[in-house]
Amino acid sequence: MNNLYNAIPRGAIRLRVSRFRACATTPATLTDSEVSEGDCCASGCGIVVQDKDLLRKSKTHNSPTGLHVLDLIDRGSLEPDRTLYNKLLRKCTQFGMVKEGKAVHFHIIRSEFSDDLVILNSVLNMYAKFGALDDARKLFGEMPCKDVVSWTALIAGYSQNDRAEDALILFPQMLQLGLQPNQFTLSSLLKASGAGPDDKYGRQLHAFSFKYGYDSNVYVGSSLVDMYARFGLMDEALLIFDELESKNEVSWNALIAGHARKGQGEHALSLFREMQREDLRPTHFTYSSVFGACASTGSLEQGKWVHAHMTKSGVKLVAFVGNTLLDMYSKSGSIEDATKVFDRLGKRDLVSWNSMLKGYARHGLGKETLQRFEEMLRIPIQPNDVTFLCVLSACSHAGLLDEGHYYFELMKKYMIEPHVAHYVTIVDLLGRAGLLDRALKFISEMPIEPTAAVWKALLGACRMHKNMDLGAYAAERVFELDPYDSGPHVLLSNIYASAGRWDDVMKVRKMMKESGVKKQPACSWVEIENTIHLFVSNDDAHLQRDEIRRKWEEISGKIKEIGYVPDTSHVLLFVDEREKEEKLQYHSEKLALAFALLKTPPGSTIRIKKNIRVCGDCHSAIKFASKVVDREIIVRDTNRFHCFRDGSCSCGDYW
Repeated sequence: MNNLYNAIPRGAIRLRVSRFRACATTPATLTDSEVSEGDCCASGCGIVVQDKDLLRKSKTHNSPTGLHVLDLIDRGSLEPDRTLYNKLLRKCTQFGMVKEGKAVHFHIIRSEFSDDLVILNSVLNMYAKFGALDDARKLFGEMPCKDVVSWTALIAGYSQNDRAEDALILFPQMLQLGLQPNQFTLSSLLKASGAGPDDKYGRQLHAFSFKYGYDSNVYVGSSLVDMYARFGLMDEALLIFDELESKNEVSWNALIAGHARKGQGEHALSLFREMQREDLRPTHFTYSSVFGACASTGSLEQGKWVHAHMTKSGVKLVAFVGNTLLDMYSKSGSIEDATKVFDRLGKRDLVSWNSMLKGYARHGLGKETLQRFEEMLRIPIQPNDVTFLCVLSACSHAGLLDEGHYYFELMKKYMIEPHVAHYVTIVDLLGRAGLLDRALKFISEMPIEPTAAVWKALLGACRMHKNMDLGAYAAERVFELDPYDSGPHVLLSNIYASAGRWDDVMKVRKMMKESGVKKQPACSWVEIENTIHLFVSNDDAHLQRDEIRRKWEEISGKIKEIGYVPDTSHVLLFVDEREKEEKLQYHSEKLALAFALLKTPPGSTIRIKKNIRVCGDCHSAIKFASKVVDREIIVRDTNRFHCFRDGSCSCGDYW
């Protein structure tokens, strides 16, 4: 008998055998065929159910439970106990089997374990993991007795399913009953507090962590790091991180992600390297955060290095990591690499498609954007408001007027209500095409009140097409709605300067001074060998300023020979033509280009970033320069990418 029981596989469930006839002396295992009483063993042997068979579907027609094991219990062939029910619940939770989980719960209600706290906690946890929070809350309310596990399960369910307020409300109720939170309670509450409007609840929970002695616990500590990092309080996050007695991947990921969200790419990359020195293996979340950090700074070379590291580590390109990698390549100016990542994704979700569409739009590839969008609809994948914003933006950048109107109307078919951003793109689309009156009419007919962003789009178009009167009207509307933004003031000043109305220019500048509005200084930068080199107009602070200027003067002479003519209309100062031309020569992007030509090997791609829009003269000069130096030059400004090759730009001069 002892030998027989030792032969039963671990985790198997013994069947009741008292009513069965004699058969072979070795235990039978539940197989794919239905077990009947005639198949079972007599006393001295037993039929067992292995873990892999626990969720076998019933073969009985119209089975009330749908599960074979529950049918066996109903027939009296199997003795139900706490272990069996808990195993069933764990299996349902593990595999996300909602229907089967509910069947098990219904079966428990009709059993002697209907009030068993341990089992009910397992049911509660299962519903919470399923995201079936109404079912979880109903069960919680009906439970005759609750312990800290019960409260923690419901709190965690709310926290993990973006219902932070519901999670936080439960905590004081729990304390009033005299229950003390454990590490999992506090971790879940801290996660919920990180989704709030400020750090007030998080700081209170930090105090509770001290009170109950969990402040140095790796789970609670990691949640504290994450909470402070989500509010951008990196000094507090780092202080807690440094005081943790032990750190895991979650601790490191929280700190890296915090720096990435703040655009502090160097900090994120430094922590990534330090994490590896501690022999901790980066996770998908680690790589996703680091790619995000590289994307925010446009650090292509560092992003490529991290991508290579991920590949060598054997980490698979799952959807959300692939999406951030795709976004990194797109924002860093390599739309070709972004496309390769997209094409290699095993499973593309809506975020993948939106990221690819946004990348094409950002690079001015309007027709490619629309082709991909139509491919997405054929699959079919349901577009959302972000999808249409990408498509409309692509139409605006590429001058696809009819297509833009068509896709704006198509939103109705998919029951998507346009947001302000969609209206802004249509105003931009009309404005870029020079249809300023139509753009104004569109604004007047909008079903929502125009925001500052709408009027800024019209103002930008007026600057482009030198419509002073309408530009002044649009600027007045912006000043009313967003008086502290320097951009509209500068645009209006430029409109007046282009028309030679210097008195009006002085009035705008006086208005800026009195309002405390300051113009953002223009700058450009290039990344060479993982070092950022920053330039401003007429830069004389760089150690190699003389060499840089000589290089640009050399390039300037060559491009003039093949047709470049300085466009002095972009110098908005009351000076003579000779001085205007001199002012143009040392704009920040030209100095950045000259420096890159000095420091990079012949034939390599040059990537320049700029904190405002590239000026028209620099655009023309770099276009000619790409032909003279036989290089691909990619310029990323605040609006889009310009890819210059062999004397032409990807924008088709429509920008």
